[in-house]
Amino acid sequence: MSDQTRWWWIRHAPVPDGGFIYGQRDLACDCADAEIFALLARELPRDAAWLTSNLLRTKQTAAAILAAAPERFHGIEPVEVRALAEQHLGEWQGQERKAFYAARKVGTHTLWFAPADERPRGGESFADLVARVVPAIEAASAEYRGRDIVAVTHGGTIRAALVLALGLPPQTALGFAIDNCSITRLDYLHPPGIAGLWRVGAVNHRPWSRAAAADRLEQNPVALDKA
Repeated sequence: MSDQTRWWWIRHAPVPDGGFIYGQRDLACDCADAEIFALLARELPRDAAWLTSNLLRTKQTAAAILAAAPERFHGIEPVEVRALAEQHLGEWQGQERKAFYAARKVGTHTLWFAPADERPRGGESFADLVARVVPAIEAASAEYRGRDIVAVTHGGTIRAALVLALGLPPQTALGFAIDNCSITRLDYLHPPGIAGLWRVGAVNHRPWSRAAAADRLEQNPVALDKA
């Protein structure tokens, strides 16, 4: 058995939300960009366990990646883990994002909908999300010990994983950018007598950015040297 369990976290594809906050609203995502899913498929290990949340957008994203390389991922059926769902934003869900952001100064004075410990009516705080997600990560790390785990989930869920891996206060983790379809790599190590030893391999890795840079370099070999 390997002495590490490698997590490959992927945020779902973009959601056409009409400009409204969605949180745990079960909206579909846009999986039309075949090149992105082909690049993701090339990055991911062949024999991993695959997990999604219960929300449609994670299942659609996982299906698009698997379909991009059927010979590589033959027979894989992702397992739904409800505890890996996005933060439930309660009464904020369905509100117009632009007006909400302006009122709360999101993007200028704060990086999230609210401080990590603020719970919207009918919903949960980011700290609540962390408390929900961490036991699910620990359980999966035990169940799939020594394997690769591809977890197609959400921005909030991945930030919760970073809270666990880095021992961060939840508020601090809200400073991480997690783009749609990006990969965050976290390795859980199993040295004898030591618990909770995590290594961060990458955060918000976007394979298509590297591919685009390679294309530019091929077209103009001196262009990147001038940057």
